[in-house]
Amino acid sequence: MNMLVRGWRAARYLLRAFATGLAAMVALPVLALCAMAIPLGGLGVPLPPHALEGVRRWAAWEHREACEYTGAERPPWPEAPPPTGWRRRLRHTLDDPATSRSVRWLLAHAPLGTLAGMVGLVAVLGVPSALGKLAVWWAMPEPLTFLGVPAHGWGVALGGGLAEIVAFAAVFLWAAPPLAGGYARLTARLLSPSEAELRADRLTERVEELSHTRAEALQAHGAELRRIERDLHDGAQAQLVTLAMRVGLAERVVTDDPDQAARLLREARGSAEDAMTELRDVIRTMYPPVLADRGLGGAVSALGSRCAVPTHVRVGELGTLPAAVEAAAYFGVAEALTNVTRHSGATSAEVRLERLGQTLRVGIHDNGTGGAEGADGTGINGIRRRVAALDGTISVSSPAGGPTVIEVELPCAS
Repeated sequence: MNMLVRGWRAARYLLRAFATGLAAMVALPVLALCAMAIPLGGLGVPLPPHALEGVRRWAAWEHREACEYTGAERPPWPEAPPPTGWRRRLRHTLDDPATSRSVRWLLAHAPLGTLAGMVGLVAVLGVPSALGKLAVWWAMPEPLTFLGVPAHGWGVALGGGLAEIVAFAAVFLWAAPPLAGGYARLTARLLSPSEAELRADRLTERVEELSHTRAEALQAHGAELRRIERDLHDGAQAQLVTLAMRVGLAERVVTDDPDQAARLLREARGSAEDAMTELRDVIRTMYPPVLADRGLGGAVSALGSRCAVPTHVRVGELGTLPAAVEAAAYFGVAEALTNVTRHSGATSAEVRLERLGQTLRVGIHDNGTGGAEGADGTGINGIRRRVAALDGTISVSSPAGGPTVIEVELPCAS
């Protein structure tokens, strides 16, 4: 049964190659005429980009079918929408490497697809045609030929007919599958981008990603500066203004009323202490002192011990980490544990820190109700921004019903 399925699948692929090969023979002259129409004016001018785009779509379909037949992974196929205006559209289409690959494939597919498809025709129609010839010879004995031998009697007719059936069955079962597989691999090879093209595409995607994360990092940095300025203005600056006023009043009355001056100075000292507290709070939001005192492992352990949800912290060998990486990891864990406390409904959580080569891996897991992925206002977006600013990666798995798993990787090369 498996051989029959393989044979039928191969014959079907070859029949499709036969049909599209014939279509390619018709399309090539049309494409040539469209190319000749490029320098002409009038209605013929818009045809070339549309024709080339049609060939690209056709080639993309053939590429997908070939990869599916062979079971190979399909490389990405460019699907960017062309710009408006026929000149820009034509230039965009001609500059796209996928267009040249599609045209080269079309030139090869017209003859090769037709020839390979003929084997599919033989594989599908051979056995029924042999049986039909036997039936015709039985009904109206006429001088038919079987495998080139004229049949003048039942012996020759039956022997030749059985030989044809066996031959065509062999084509169906053993010749068609390898031919279809080889032609599918050839098609995939002709239409797949080269390693240089893939590297260029990856580089382009990487540049776009870095540009996007850089813009986000600058935006986040600006917002952070505005927050610090607002905290200083509303907190420490107000306390320092009060301090200056009380010192000034004490300076005026120190000679006439020493007791009032002493009271004002005591109040000024209180204002100075409040200002110091405000400044420490602002500094703590920039780079927590606990990181400098206890390192990332100790600071995260302190976060876990203060979390309202019982949290187990596992810390591996971290070595020396850049300050920016430590701060991003610390604040990321802090935001995640805050999310666990406020939104998850979890009864336990776990934080894992480990360093693998030049990468710091941070994992946060809780047994809550999930739903954090894509949710706004849960701190996930804040973690994403911090991670993106350092060119790191983050994955969030939080299906409805839980659990929630956050995995962060931060580059920590010195």
